Amino acid sequence: MTSTAKSPPTRYHTVTPYMTVRDCVAAIDFYRRAFGAEKTMQLDMPDGKIAHAEIRIGDSIVMMTEENEAWGNKSPQALGGSPMFLMIYVPDVDASFRKAIAAGATEVQPVKDQFYGDRSGTLKDPYGFQWTLSTHLEEVSTEEAQRRMELEFSQASNA
Repeated sequence: MTSTAKSPPTRYHTVTPYMTVRDCVAAIDFYRRAFGAEKTMQLDMPDGKIAHAEIRIGDSIVMMTEENEAWGNKSPQALGGSPMFLMIYVPDVDASFRKAIAAGATEVQPVKDQFYGDRSGTLKDPYGFQWTLSTHLEEVSTEEAQRRMELEFSQASNA
């Protein structure tokens, strides 16, 4: 079978996060208020829950589905946390961080200049996912980032 379909489809990147959340409707609204997300797709189950939804944040799509025991889908709330972070590059991390906090996120790490060339901070959304918001300030080589990291960690251990 020959296909003319493009893979990945035009609107997606090679890697696309797929999140399991409790209450997709509320989560989509939170991501709209916190990160400027736009809902681009929604497929509903017969019981009214969301089987699949997609939001666009900047140039990226994030997929999500409702927590569903029958499918083995568990949210970070059911698991007691999430082992992954999502990262969003924004033009003004300080303003974006304040906006997300005002929308209901909680601060995990405050915004600060990082050794790897970004200014970033981490927050947790009401659904258990951690998001690092970041503005890129400078290009830093791997070698320089390693040197700066070692210096930062040695200063922290001496404090």
